[in-house]
Amino acid sequence: MRIGVPRWIIVGLAALFSAYVLVLGIYAIDVPITPYPAIAGMILFAVVIAVTLWPFGRAQMPIWMAAFAIASEVGITLMVSAEIDLHRDGGPGYATWYIAGVGVISTIVCTRGRPIWAWIGIVFLVAQTVLWAGPLGLVSLGVIGSASWVTVASVIRSALTRAARDARRFTLAEREATDWHAAQEAHVMERQFRLGRTSEMAARMLSTIQQRGGDLTPMEREESLNIEGAIRDEIRGRKLLNDAVRDEVMDARRRGTTITLLDEGGIDDLDEADLDRVLNELATAIRGTTADRVIARTVPEGSDVAVTVVGLNSPDEHARALGLDSGDDGEDVALWLEIPRSVRQ
Repeated sequence: MRIGVPRWIIVGLAALFSAYVLVLGIYAIDVPITPYPAIAGMILFAVVIAVTLWPFGRAQMPIWMAAFAIASEVGITLMVSAEIDLHRDGGPGYATWYIAGVGVISTIVCTRGRPIWAWIGIVFLVAQTVLWAGPLGLVSLGVIGSASWVTVASVIRSALTRAARDARRFTLAEREATDWHAAQEAHVMERQFRLGRTSEMAARMLSTIQQRGGDLTPMEREESLNIEGAIRDEIRGRKLLNDAVRDEVMDARRRGTTITLLDEGGIDDLDEADLDRVLNELATAIRGTTADRVIARTVPEGSDVAVTVVGLNSPDEHARALGLDSGDDGEDVALWLEIPRSVRQ
């Protein structure tokens, strides 16, 4: 019963109103022809109220409890009304307390998530009253009031259900907006980090180029090309880079090796420990290879492999002249390495 107030308050109010109904029945105990059915009806009413208001378990009552409550309504109605004389002087008075009792039970059943069962009880009460006291009895005996309670409970419950559904939808939208905002902030921070790295790497060489008017020595030109490759790695390599990989890639380029790093998002889901292991293995592979060209590429999610590393050697002029080049593109595979996503695989 998530209606914005503590559950024990709702249970307490329903219990007090049920007690009031019992007081009415006790007050009019001398009206029925025989009091014993009325006493049995009050005992059964108290048992039903205790069962349906038990403040533990789920808010929505189980089917068996709803069926027990409606069956009890039928029994109470038939037992008590059978001993009431509608034509006695002064009318039945509070002897028809069971009508309010049926309204209370049906309202509790409706509030606890079983509106169909609640309306079954009200329909039976209406039909029994019409057959017993005539259509005017619906008004004079208070059946309309009991039906009104269930109507109000149904309307409130429906409104609260829609409000809870809307609240869940708004909560989900807020969470998605928060995640999107966090992702955008992460992208901004990553771009700022990449720009910082780029500025740090290129600032000294750009300053040298400016001071000399572009007149660089062959060694400085070579170093400029290496720095350009490092900047390209920051853009295309993304998570394939850590300090160890950066150092080994720069050393390999200075040895004359062409390095290509391509991160296509395949390792974004790796935790920090697995990512460090993968990058350290990549750095070791680059350090140990003598290939002329090395390509490291991430593998899409769903594969057991995180990164593939391929090293290629171009055949020398004598081998090409003799037709000994092994590959279709004239390159030999000097390195083939698949770095797993997890050591547990």
